[in-house]
Amino acid sequence: MQVHENHQDHTGTILSIRGSVVDAHFPYHLPALQTELHAGDEGKIIIEVLTQLDHHTIRGIALTSTRGLSRGSKVINTGHPLRVPVGRQLLGRMLNVFGETIDNKGPIEEAVWRSIHQDAPELVERPPRSEMFKTGIKAIDLLAPLERGGKAGLFGGAGVGKTVLITELIHNVVGEHEGVSLFCGIGERCREAEELYREMKEADVLENSVMVFGQMNEPPGARYRVGHAALTMAEYFRDDQRQDVLLLIDNIFRFIQAGTEVSGLMGELPSRVGYQPTLASDLADLEERICTTTNGAITSVQAVYVPADDFTDPSAVHTFAHLSTSVVLSRKRAAAGLYPAIDLLNSGSKMLMPPTVGERHYRVARDVRETLAHYEELKDIIAMLGLEELSREDQRVVNRARRLERFLTQPFFSTEQFTGYPGQLVTLEETLRGCERILDDEFHDVPERALYMIGAIDMAKQEAAL
Repeated sequence: MQVHENHQDHTGTILSIRGSVVDAHFPYHLPALQTELHAGDEGKIIIEVLTQLDHHTIRGIALTSTRGLSRGSKVINTGHPLRVPVGRQLLGRMLNVFGETIDNKGPIEEAVWRSIHQDAPELVERPPRSEMFKTGIKAIDLLAPLERGGKAGLFGGAGVGKTVLITELIHNVVGEHEGVSLFCGIGERCREAEELYREMKEADVLENSVMVFGQMNEPPGARYRVGHAALTMAEYFRDDQRQDVLLLIDNIFRFIQAGTEVSGLMGELPSRVGYQPTLASDLADLEERICTTTNGAITSVQAVYVPADDFTDPSAVHTFAHLSTSVVLSRKRAAAGLYPAIDLLNSGSKMLMPPTVGERHYRVARDVRETLAHYEELKDIIAMLGLEELSREDQRVVNRARRLERFLTQPFFSTEQFTGYPGQLVTLEETLRGCERILDDEFHDVPERALYMIGAIDMAKQEAAL
């Protein structure tokens, strides 16, 4: 006798609700893990299955508020995992974790929907050689080069220029690499999301960007899955459109924090410092999908919050294991007006090795860092005794270091309307040539101001002549 499946087979009943955790009973078909369930009025409450308690009971986490849900309420098994739209229609739009638009411009038409849970590419699909990802920003390309398909950490407090650096990276990637940028806000404040949207619109980089937000006021389940949703959209541009993608995540610590909240709600035994026992694998599931394949590359820049500046915290330790570059922003440089306020001595990259970047780049970067470190040591003596008391050689080092510091500032396209300086995109060759000429004392008698906020080194002579 043939049994016809009907709607009732996929309907269950709510057994209990504890905050965001929902237990449901399914008499016929038990939903698979990571399946999307709908409950409440018009199915507006979305639940993701996290564990199967027995042959008929699941435990899931609600990605929306559970207000209005009660014991005995019906719950529908959709039969598929959480999905988001992919396609070129997403460019210039702002979405949430469910792929719904949140920019008041109407829904996305004719999009293809894909599961947010995808496997990381196999090793055979990844090219064996590391390649440098050129940004056109002097300080980054010289001292902390990004890896194409790699992950860079952006460290910095409030007001030191993280957002400006992010918008400039988006501008340069869209212009130079003909790529796409994708901004993923995890646990962002609503104010920050709205400000970034406006800034990107004013900087004319929005039409080649997609923005995905899981905001601070949303349940932990939504914040926990927004990174996976953004990655699915990025993978479409890499694998189907064969484009390079710049993925900006702000803030990766909020993803770990959301995972800790979900784990606690699910009743899992906490590990060290109260983090979830699956911290390493949760982070790896997300990070390992960010890579280069034979089709294209997803290069990621992730803002990293370090709890209480404790670099031994498990969240920081596991995040650092995935990063290939660290870009540290310094409040001291920002206060001195040296923008971008990148800490030239504390920023670094695994890419900065002769076999990867070449002998010349490695040598110039080492000499620049050595000169700046020597100048840092001399600052106390200069403060107490004055510059005149230094030896002639030390005076030459100070002369070079101050000119290098100013040469490594740069006017950005995204800040033209504020600074009055036209934006400059500088090639790596021009950056290396400029640093070599300063190190060779070619500019020792050129005023420091002539090297401030310029692009290529040749502009210094024109500035000095003014």
